[in-house]
Amino acid sequence: MSAPYRIIIGDDHEHARKAIRMIIESDPDFEIVGEATNGQEVIQLTEETMPDLILMDINMPVLNGLQTTGIIKERFPYVKIVIITVSDDASDLFEALKKGAQGYLLKNLNSKVWLEYLHALVTDEAPMPREVAYRILNEFNQILGSMQCSTLTKREQEILTLVAKGLSNKEIASQLTISEYTVKNHLKNIMQKLHLSNRVQLARYAYKNGWIES
Repeated sequence: MSAPYRIIIGDDHEHARKAIRMIIESDPDFEIVGEATNGQEVIQLTEETMPDLILMDINMPVLNGLQTTGIIKERFPYVKIVIITVSDDASDLFEALKKGAQGYLLKNLNSKVWLEYLHALVTDEAPMPREVAYRILNEFNQILGSMQCSTLTKREQEILTLVAKGLSNKEIASQLTISEYTVKNHLKNIMQKLHLSNRVQLARYAYKNGWIES
C-alpha cells in the first residue's frame, strides 16, 4: 500500500473540523497532518508539512479561503485545494477556481460522497461540471498565460543547490534535518515553478543561473 495522501483542514469552527476529521480518518488512504482556524495558519502549516491536499472553508478570519487559495497556489502550486462551504453559490465556486482551487464540496453532503470525490481528485479523475468549465475557460487561460515563474523560497534554493551537487533525496533530508517526503514535495514544487521535469534539468538550471560552480 502506498503512503496515505496528506491533508490539512482549514476551518474556524471546531464542530466543522471535527466532522471533517471523522470523515477523513475513516479512510486509510488519507492522513490529517494539520488543522488551522484561519488562512494564515493554513499557509504556515502548508510550508511546514507540505501536504498533498487542503480542505478549506471559504469563510475564515485573517485571510479567507479565496485569499488563502491564491497565496498557496502561487507559493506551492502542486498542492491541491478543495473549498468547503455551506452554499452552492456559483459565484463563490467561480472565484475559487479562478484562484486555483481544484474543486469544492458542500458541508451537507454525506461522507461517502466526500470520500469518493476526494479519491477522484487526488487521482486526477474528479470531473468539473461542463457549464463551470465553459464559464472559466477564457479567464483561466488568461491567468495562466500571464503567470511567470514564482521566486523560489530560501529552502527551495537550498534544495535545488544540493540536487545540483548530486545529493539524493535521503542525503538532502539528512543534511537539512527534514523528512524525505518533505524533500520530495519541495522538488515537485520547484519543478512546477521552473517548468522543469527532472533532476538533470534542475542541475542545469542551477549551473546556468550561477547557484553552483561547474
